[in-house]
Amino acid sequence: MRSYIRHPADVPIELLPVDRASENLSRIKDVSIGGLSLKSDRELALKTLIKIKIPLVEPPFETVGVVVWCRRIHTDYEVGLRFIDEQDAYAARMVEQICHIEHYRASVLEHEGRSLSAEDAAKEWIKKFARDFPQFDF
Repeated sequence: MRSYIRHPADVPIELLPVDRASENLSRIKDVSIGGLSLKSDRELALKTLIKIKIPLVEPPFETVGVVVWCRRIHTDYEVGLRFIDEQDAYAARMVEQICHIEHYRASVLEHEGRSLSAEDAAKEWIKKFARDFPQFDF
């Protein structure tokens, strides 16, 4: 079983260097117990602090991560962030489940024409996919 969660591409996330709050980095790739990986169009120095914000939930999930690795992949960079606060790993996993449920809800509407409430979408998603959602060993 995987130890990371692939973030739905259609769910917005903001990744901003702490010292340059107006510059969105790129897109998140995976979330794990210790942090996340993202793609960036520029190289990020080790130990750079990155603000992570997922506005899908209310209040928006926000935390800070630190760059622990960065490698060039073709014309982009893949970057690894570690959560600074250990409790954020628990919160990030819950937020990722919500993101996947909302992605499922939108997919059902688009492909099946069914409009689900958030609660009904969660119930269906849990029945269909929760067993395959990566379990982290806390």
